[in-house]
Amino acid sequence: MAMGTRKQREKQEDIWIAHTELASAPGHPFYQRLNELLEAEKFDEFVEVRCAKFYAAKYGRPSLTPGIYFRSLLIGYFEGIDSERGIAWRLADSLALRRFVGIALDEYTPDHSTISRTRRLIDLDTHREVFGWVLGVLADRGLLKGQRIAIDATTLEANAAMRSIVRRDTGESYEEFLRGLAKASGIETPTREQLARLDRRRKKRTSNKEWKSPSDEDARIAKMKDGRTHLAHKAEHAVDLDTGAVVAVTLQEADKGDTTTLDETLSEAGMAVAELVGREAELRPDDPPKVNLNGIEEVVADKGYHSGAVVERVKSYEVRSYIPEKQQKGRRHWQGKAEEQRAVYQNRRRVQGAYGKSLLRRRGELVERSFAHCYDTGGMRRTHLRGHANILKRQLIHVGAFNLSLILRTLMGAGTPREWRNRGSVLLVLLYVQHTRREGRIRLSPTRRSSYRGQDLAARPSRRRRWPCRKSTTYATGS
Repeated sequence: MAMGTRKQREKQEDIWIAHTELASAPGHPFYQRLNELLEAEKFDEFVEVRCAKFYAAKYGRPSLTPGIYFRSLLIGYFEGIDSERGIAWRLADSLALRRFVGIALDEYTPDHSTISRTRRLIDLDTHREVFGWVLGVLADRGLLKGQRIAIDATTLEANAAMRSIVRRDTGESYEEFLRGLAKASGIETPTREQLARLDRRRKKRTSNKEWKSPSDEDARIAKMKDGRTHLAHKAEHAVDLDTGAVVAVTLQEADKGDTTTLDETLSEAGMAVAELVGREAELRPDDPPKVNLNGIEEVVADKGYHSGAVVERVKSYEVRSYIPEKQQKGRRHWQGKAEEQRAVYQNRRRVQGAYGKSLLRRRGELVERSFAHCYDTGGMRRTHLRGHANILKRQLIHVGAFNLSLILRTLMGAGTPREWRNRGSVLLVLLYVQHTRREGRIRLSPTRRSSYRGQDLAARPSRRRRWPCRKSTTYATGS
């Protein structure tokens, strides 16, 4: 058969083509299993009822159905895509994802403007209801207890640049502000070098009380995990220590301290667990409860959340706290603070016990794992939206996809398509190792092979290579 050139292979496309002749591909086994899970739990019926009030009955442009919209946001987590534009591109490029969201081959996939328009159309409370629906599916499978909760926060890079910040009082930019300082010091036409020198001499050059971003007023100047200074948001998770599921997620200003944001996240988690308890009592009154009927009983956090007022407030909620203390200089004075003193001492005894130390170790593992999967490999460490309401809509569905991955991990041993793909290579390695052990194969050098010639394999001494590593290793992300 002769090989033709590209010019010879070019031809005019047919005007009409039969539906049976369209290109097709088998569905991805991971997304097939995920679709089976969503259809078994009647996900489309649930979101269509909740979102019916946002759609016009007769008029308007062709809409994006709620099932397709929420599935598109789920793709953002499972594929590690950070922006809605990237989700639209990936959806148009993959036949398997077309089948997952339910778009036929003769239909157009939604572009990023349609996805963002639908997000703005559906309110924040509906996104919270979808997140609560996922928690209900977890509770039905025994993957959410709600008794022991760990809370921690991380920073998300905002969709705004530091060079665009302006003064809150006058609205002038940073460069205009520096030029005003230079003129006040006697420099009429300052150069860039002179402005940079003047800026270095100033103390506390950027403060959230004085500066803001004109494009995203919810963003705050903060130091990221890698030490850089960016406009950022603060995401806080409440994680179930028994299963690793994220019970609640909040988005707050990045300049707020941990002691001021804990109450909102804890109350969100408490309401979520209370709703699950009421749901179980209504649907299955005779079955043994899968969620703790008493609600949240213990909360675990790191030392950044510790203060006497916080520990006292948590005690007033009838919740036992396990929050390690910061290093104190000198003795504390408790005059007029008897209740706070009692709460702090009780928290200290619990933290120093063996049970408290085990909870703190588990907190460091499970909470950091949720951050790594949702924001690092999940692709939301940098936000492409502006405003807390818009970001939280995307974040709720993103973290809900992380909770769904816990169910898929129990069903098929993988929580993401990448993990499913990697399991194939791991399986081949395990099969090879088992085969070599069964056959009793031992690789020997030619000199040693000649010395063992004629002997039984079992009589040969085993050679184990000692690796220079520690006896125990803890992986925070669980990957």
